[in-house]
Amino acid sequence: MSQDVAPGAVRPAAAKPAARPDEGRWVPYLFIGPLALYLLLLQFYPLVQELLLSFTSTSLLSPRDHTYVGLDNYRNLIAASDFHQVLLVTFVYTIACVVLAVGLGLAAAMLLDQPFRGRGVARALVTIPWAAPPVAVALVFVWIFNAQYGVFNFVLRSLGFESGQENWLDSPELALPAILITTIWQIFPFAAVVILAALQGVSSELREAAIIDGADRLSVFGAVVWPTIRPSVALLALFLTIWSIRRFDLIWLMTQGGPIGATETLVIKLYREGFVYRDLGQAASVGMIGVAIALLVTFVYFHFTRRAEIAEGRR
Repeated sequence: MSQDVAPGAVRPAAAKPAARPDEGRWVPYLFIGPLALYLLLLQFYPLVQELLLSFTSTSLLSPRDHTYVGLDNYRNLIAASDFHQVLLVTFVYTIACVVLAVGLGLAAAMLLDQPFRGRGVARALVTIPWAAPPVAVALVFVWIFNAQYGVFNFVLRSLGFESGQENWLDSPELALPAILITTIWQIFPFAAVVILAALQGVSSELREAAIIDGADRLSVFGAVVWPTIRPSVALLALFLTIWSIRRFDLIWLMTQGGPIGATETLVIKLYREGFVYRDLGQAASVGMIGVAIALLVTFVYFHFTRRAEIAEGRR
């Protein structure tokens, strides 16, 4: 028989069951599981296969026939003089891409951060080179650098420069600068957008306080702006470094690594060994050297980032 409840009295709420300590502990694994599976099957497994392939002599015509050769592929690369040239070209190309793209991106971001009429349109237009397909960019710049009817050489000839008479992409001295001009034109908008996003996090109060104290623009940038955007710029430089090491389409479409190896980077060397000379083992060894360089760059980045965080925490 139910008990009588006085009018206006509030019935006590039923007690909720106590949550178990292990309830929900598998939820994070459910979210990270698909990503881990993707990395395992499509990243880690092919990388292990490439490492094993680099210790074999394998032809593209019969990829299932392997002959174990140990470190011979790596010894052949180190002994080859042209591979030293490949490393030098890769280093110069990568450093130039990162420094110039970040520098131009920083300058563009600082300009786009200022208030002016049509700023939204300018911010949208600056992303066009980055959005353009690399194949289209390569074809356009091949035409631009043409010695007879190219716009670039026409401007140089109009200004009285002797280099306006040459086909840049056929010159061992000018081919790499031509590739760099094309690459930086395409990638610096990405750097500008990333740095512009970082600039939105700079405190306007700190800027105004520094200006009131009599600091000039350079001092305000060094004391207020740069410490805020430095982590974003460092991460951007890491991404640009890795992307520059592995860039293939733009270089291959414009010069195919020539002339005389003037623009042959590690990725071009890998493609040539694997699909022109049909030596998959040698191509795999080139790829593993590229992976080692990328991992070294990443390790250096995280090392200095960690040191910067520790130094910042001591202040």
